[in-house]
Amino acid sequence: MKILLVDDERALTEPLSRRLTKEGYAVDIAIDGRVGSELASGGNYDLLILDWMLPHLTGLQICQQLRDRGDATPVLFLTAKDTLDDRVLGLDAGADDYLVKPFELRELLARVRALLRRVQVVDPPPDRVQLRVDDLELDLDNQLAYIQGKRIELSEKETQLLGYLMQHAGQVLTHDRLQAHLWGEHAAPSSNVLAALVRLLRRKLEVPGSPELIQTVYGKGYRIGNRTLVDRA
Repeated sequence: MKILLVDDERALTEPLSRRLTKEGYAVDIAIDGRVGSELASGGNYDLLILDWMLPHLTGLQICQQLRDRGDATPVLFLTAKDTLDDRVLGLDAGADDYLVKPFELRELLARVRALLRRVQVVDPPPDRVQLRVDDLELDLDNQLAYIQGKRIELSEKETQLLGYLMQHAGQVLTHDRLQAHLWGEHAAPSSNVLAALVRLLRRKLEVPGSPELIQTVYGKGYRIGNRTLVDRA
């Protein structure tokens, strides 16, 4: 597995690179956003670890450029930014995960392993697949989705959201109804959190060149169905 680490803190990149290499990964390093963007564009990496703030080009801009080109390489952000708005902004840009500095090395390694597992191409076990819509299959018990032979690891909330949409395929589910299902009627967070969760889920289910499966019905909510619309939240 090949990883690109883009961070201008040498005190972090050098020991982190050594540890990742010790874990069996091939690691390239860039300490400049422009160089990092060039490497990310042509390096055929399995995972990008990007610092948010970088010289010349931010990690956020690098991620946005990749997603605009249809590149679905997993991205893990390392950043000192920890507000809800920052997390939503990172997810909107196409990040797959988010780790706030300072962090424990073992947590970063666990997140790296989880992100790399998501892109492994495997045949789904047919006896475990419980829901299917279009070319998407969902294993609720094991929090796994399968799309065109690719296995995608989901969080608990992502599984709950995707399963609820698939159980009501073709129906418009309102924001209030989805929030109540995910968090309960009296504990629902702001609508921004639901929108961020939908965007993250879309990124994981993205098929280059195909419209979105999860469709936005503006002013109402979301629905899941055939790949016929391209609305984004």
